Amino acid sequence: MIIQSKKVWIADQFLAAQVEMDGGKITGIYPYGTKQADVDYGDKRVVPGFIDVHCHGAYTFDTNDAHEEGLRNWTKGIVAEGVTAFLATTITQSEEVLTKAVANVAKVMEEGYEGAEILGIHFEGPYLDMKYKGAQPEEHIVKGTIEQFERYQAAAKGNIRYITMATETDADFELTRYLSERGVVVSIGHSAATYEQACMAYANGAKCLTHVYNGMTPFNHRANGLVGAAFRLRTMYGEIICDGNHSTPAALNMFFMSKGPDYSIMVSDALMAKGTPIGSRHIFGGNEILIYPDGSAHLTKIDSLAGSTLNLNKGLKILVEDALVPFNYAINACTLNPANLLGIADRKGSIRVGKDADLVVLDTDYSVLQTYCMGAAQL
Repeated sequence: MIIQSKKVWIADQFLAAQVEMDGGKITGIYPYGTKQADVDYGDKRVVPGFIDVHCHGAYTFDTNDAHEEGLRNWTKGIVAEGVTAFLATTITQSEEVLTKAVANVAKVMEEGYEGAEILGIHFEGPYLDMKYKGAQPEEHIVKGTIEQFERYQAAAKGNIRYITMATETDADFELTRYLSERGVVVSIGHSAATYEQACMAYANGAKCLTHVYNGMTPFNHRANGLVGAAFRLRTMYGEIICDGNHSTPAALNMFFMSKGPDYSIMVSDALMAKGTPIGSRHIFGGNEILIYPDGSAHLTKIDSLAGSTLNLNKGLKILVEDALVPFNYAINACTLNPANLLGIADRKGSIRVGKDADLVVLDTDYSVLQTYCMGAAQL
């Protein structure tokens, strides 16, 4: 199959080009009009498929629910926002619940599904800080151990690829080093770490910061905190929720301009409430949440943010149009940068011959006209 557009995102710019796809891979890239195209998208933008490394669920399904069909419905539905790959993300709960959750993801990955590719599991918690726990249920927050993590990883059949943890609670960074040595991305989050402790965690293998600005020590010019670490540690990745609610457009701009084009990661942090009506109520981590008119999710007990219902294509629009972030910074944040962080940039994250044929066609208003997952049209 050959598609073409006068605006295909190649080599950090839009080029008039054709993309040939076969067997799930990009097999050729040619100047616009070189061959007979199956589909001509005219002036519509063709960009790499989006990768969401932090999303809990959608359409009333949560990763912790451990329902096979709920997960399969999620993979099929999420392509409508341009997501072609993601990490199914847990929330802190009992060992029994988390074991079932990760085993369910592994089972679906093994048995097959349609739509966006499940890259593995983002294990958010239960090794977190009490003060910055956010919507994570405190009764299940525990101190992390290698032994317990090994049990989770065994249940997940090795598919835990990423973990959010409060590294300052990890004595001598033992678990941090263990994970990083085995290729599991360690991201500091829901953490009371100081700037200095963050630097030490980075030195011991931590690669990322989870939802920067939220669930972490703030920046002060005399106590720089984790937000200061996000700004200063140039080669440390940082996730950020780009819904305009968790951080203002000005805060988004400051973060992206500090990190540059290569180390920012756009995430949705979307809950099972994504795709459900405004005003609906759901249980997340044992707590009731309410969906506000702006699409944000709030804990009803304390009226605080608990996550989002963000679609990544809308996040891209917010970054470019409201936060005034350069397009290459913004698109890299949901394509190439997460691919690099996960060590899969050899097959995902950019439009190049030999890579997976994961593509998104955007209209001028950033709505998704078509998503290709491994070369298969989804919409």
